[in-house]
Amino acid sequence: MALPQLREELALRPGPVLADGQPSWTLHDPVRNRFFSIDWPTFEILQRWSFDDPATIAASITAATPLQLDSDDVRQVTSFLFDNQLLKPEGRGSARQLAERRARQEGSRIKWLLHHYLFFRVPLWRPDAWLDRWLPAARLFCTRGFALLTLLALALGLSQVIRQWDGFLASLVDTFSWQGLAAYGVAVVVVKLLHELGHAFTAKRFGCRIPTMGVAFLVLWPMAYTDTNETWRLTSRWQRLLVAAAGIVTELVIAAWATLAWALLPDGELRSAAFVLATTSWIATLAINASPFMRFDGYFILSDWLDLPNLHERSFALARWKLRELLFALGEERPEHFPPRREAWLIAFAWATWVYRLVVFLGIAVLVYHFFIKLVGIFLFLVEIVWFVAMPIRHELQAWRERWPHIRSRQRSRLSLLLLGGLVALLLVPWPGRLHASGVLRPAEIWPLFAPGPAQVEQLGYGEGALVPAGAELIRLAAPDLRLRREGLQARIAALRWQAASAGFGDDSRAQLQSRQEELATASAELDGLDEDLSRYAPKAPFTGHLRDLDPDLHRGQWLAAKEPIALLVGQGNLVETYLDEEQVKRISVGDRGAFITDAGEGPLLRLRVTNVDADATRALPNGMLAVQAGGHILTRQRGEQLVPEHGVYRVSLAVESPLEHLEGQSWRGQVVLHARWEAPAWRYLRSALAVLVREASF
Repeated sequence: MALPQLREELALRPGPVLADGQPSWTLHDPVRNRFFSIDWPTFEILQRWSFDDPATIAASITAATPLQLDSDDVRQVTSFLFDNQLLKPEGRGSARQLAERRARQEGSRIKWLLHHYLFFRVPLWRPDAWLDRWLPAARLFCTRGFALLTLLALALGLSQVIRQWDGFLASLVDTFSWQGLAAYGVAVVVVKLLHELGHAFTAKRFGCRIPTMGVAFLVLWPMAYTDTNETWRLTSRWQRLLVAAAGIVTELVIAAWATLAWALLPDGELRSAAFVLATTSWIATLAINASPFMRFDGYFILSDWLDLPNLHERSFALARWKLRELLFALGEERPEHFPPRREAWLIAFAWATWVYRLVVFLGIAVLVYHFFIKLVGIFLFLVEIVWFVAMPIRHELQAWRERWPHIRSRQRSRLSLLLLGGLVALLLVPWPGRLHASGVLRPAEIWPLFAPGPAQVEQLGYGEGALVPAGAELIRLAAPDLRLRREGLQARIAALRWQAASAGFGDDSRAQLQSRQEELATASAELDGLDEDLSRYAPKAPFTGHLRDLDPDLHRGQWLAAKEPIALLVGQGNLVETYLDEEQVKRISVGDRGAFITDAGEGPLLRLRVTNVDADATRALPNGMLAVQAGGHILTRQRGEQLVPEHGVYRVSLAVESPLEHLEGQSWRGQVVLHARWEAPAWRYLRSALAVLVREASF
């Protein structure tokens, strides 16, 4: 069978030595600027392509080299060349075949739109000639002297940031404004342009051509890109690694010098600009570009360092094989053979990449949903989920379907099915629930005692720690001004009564009598109010309890200021208070049991019983001990002098049914564990998801 002809413009160049020690070659397609790494057997086949017969080529290779090939190997290379359009079109139907292949690749108009919504490139500049002109100047930044100066600037800058850490944080807070966000936007554009120029100049330094630079859109999010495909011509993987790392190194250089500039410059616009450049470069480099889980710089650096081109695809294939072996023990051949340690690392890397991408794509889908109007947002959200999450799962399930007869016959498959059924049962079968929250153990009744106004201590009824019966007078205070006012009112009332009693029966006397009676009623009401005020200066215990926090220096004759605290009357009973969210509070009711242990570990484990569950959510926390800022579990924000919960929480009161020992009479924070109603573990998440869907679907 005659072989098809190779395209004449293809170029074959020596490549780097592969990880297993065999030589490699790079096949360049200049029309599409694509490069293909081929191994030794493929190179030998291409060298003898003019023999025009698979059997003859295989026999020649077997005779001249240690390789043992046959006609099937030649046909596999032919398929590879055909699939990648490296052969000349031949025959009358070649044009139709190329058109059909292009149509299959592009798919329908809807598929084309979806693909270009998810990712597309816009070339903006052909920089090759400009890069040639400026390459001598760019070489100055590749010298050892500049590298040492940058390291010195980095060390000085970081040392100053550590010393001025409070000022650094204050500068970060100051950028949380519209002006600050605009400055970050400009800084990102500048840093990313320099990032791409770092790739471009490094590639030019090694003799590569840079055909285009532009903007790529990933889910409509713009990112700069530089076409550095010609780095595959380089025979040294270390040179390719330097090109891949050049962008990150450029951003780190910017970050180092900008950090030093922030530390040395006085306050002003230049210092603010240096801060924005420094933080933008650090964050963009460490959080985005250095990640090997997406096809950013970190991925290509790792790929070149390990000398594993197409690292994601190869590790994914190995991870899929391992997954099938764990689930079904099919005994299939590995996609590639690696040393055991590297194989385990590649499998773990692939699984970590899947988890990372799942989280990232779900986050992107949520952002896209909220960015657009609701109808378009729902559609684009579904596109994200289907394309990035559902499609890979579907492809793997199709692979299982193809292997179904073999899977069904394996004992491991039945074991995996049993484990899956057990997991589903664990998620769907109700389990006895326990709710954990922080709580406060405190006396059930607390009554603060303070001076209602400026007063003098006249009599102390009880001392510190004394048991005070309900209704007993706690202290007697003297308020001379109020007493003088009372004596004056009493004298005035007596005079008004005498005048009213001595009035005659004439018209004038009757008019005066009515006036005196009105004055008498007013004075009597004023006296009643004054007596009520004076009663506050002789407070009585509203309940039986112990007197706590009494000032030991308090004595008769001492003057007290208005609102000055005197003591606390602490009741004999105790309770525990906690706060639960809406989902948790539905699972408990009055009478449920619980337990409490202090954070300090002091005292015994206390048995509790739920006595009250508030019907309304708490608007403000009366006790800051349960806020997250103080070590509790309730997320709050400050509003004036109040702590307002971020989410709805309901107060739950619990009676203490255990002896308190030395905990009585004080407030203690600790952990509360409540026995809640049985619930399936999956039900809460399903209910939450359904609630979100119902809420968001309501237009």
